[in-house]
Amino acid sequence: MRRRQFLMLTGATFAAGVVGARVSHADTHRGATGAGLLKPMDAVAFRATRRFAELPFGRIAYVERGLGDAALFLHGAPLNGFQWRGAIDRLSAHRRCVAPDFMGLGYSQIPEHQSLAADAQAGMLAALLDKLAIRKVDIVASDSGGAVAQLFVVRYPERVRTLLLTNCDVEPDSPPPKVKPAIEMARAGTLAGATAQWLTDKTLARSTFGAAVYSDPSRFADETIEYYVEPLVSSPLRRAQYHAFHLALEPNPLRGIEKSLKRSTVPVRIVWGASDDIFSQADADYLDRTFPRSRGIRLVPGGKLFFPEEFPEIIAEEARRLWRAA
Repeated sequence: MRRRQFLMLTGATFAAGVVGARVSHADTHRGATGAGLLKPMDAVAFRATRRFAELPFGRIAYVERGLGDAALFLHGAPLNGFQWRGAIDRLSAHRRCVAPDFMGLGYSQIPEHQSLAADAQAGMLAALLDKLAIRKVDIVASDSGGAVAQLFVVRYPERVRTLLLTNCDVEPDSPPPKVKPAIEMARAGTLAGATAQWLTDKTLARSTFGAAVYSDPSRFADETIEYYVEPLVSSPLRRAQYHAFHLALEPNPLRGIEKSLKRSTVPVRIVWGASDDIFSQADADYLDRTFPRSRGIRLVPGGKLFFPEEFPEIIAEEARRLWRAA
């Protein structure tokens, strides 16, 4: 009961680690693959599309859909590339959409002693793009994926065409205070066990974490909870890496990055969930005034941390506008 009470009271502390879902939308579109109408991806379809890239960092899981210029989708924690299925459904007619799973999360298979820090994640992404023969990308990023995206822009500016950021870490607020209890649970070795409870008590997942990061937690689907959680707790190594991912959020991975971001020439659009109490609107304002080529902020009324999964049409609309203007 004590653990349940803790989860109920601190659901928002999994800001970088909350599962979510949305009911699959019914629309279809003509894809750039030339295969005719593409159906929206559910968990079964997404799993069937999953591939692995053999890299020095490990076997990196990713999903790819569409042709042409590439777009790279970076998820939050403890989610994986499945977070972006709705956006990919809508954007694969316009871009070669690539959604990898970060090291320590999702279905990527990582050696025991591989660093899971944000800087190492950025290096992994560069290696993945090399493997896929992709020179330059449009990045769409959320949550802890937004921190990795900022590091990637600084380390590999020539590889980024545009950057679309949703609610995410910024240098003055990384990790945010509401994430720190989750980090402490990781340090105590209890985070994976608490997360595993979502598999047997999906009502708990919806009423705590869902309520913290989604505007409508009733949209959570059982298959989505399972798709996110199962790999994280599938073995002692995966549980340890899940903890290590969260421990790598401290010290601040963005410390000292502001000067470099102020020199960036990458066009940036900021789309922010207005009801998120983990990453505040002040963080969006910081990004807007820090990036010289910011295209401004769009606030999403009622949107919380993982609103891109609930409202993929907003991501698709803003991405296409940014890409056209770049």
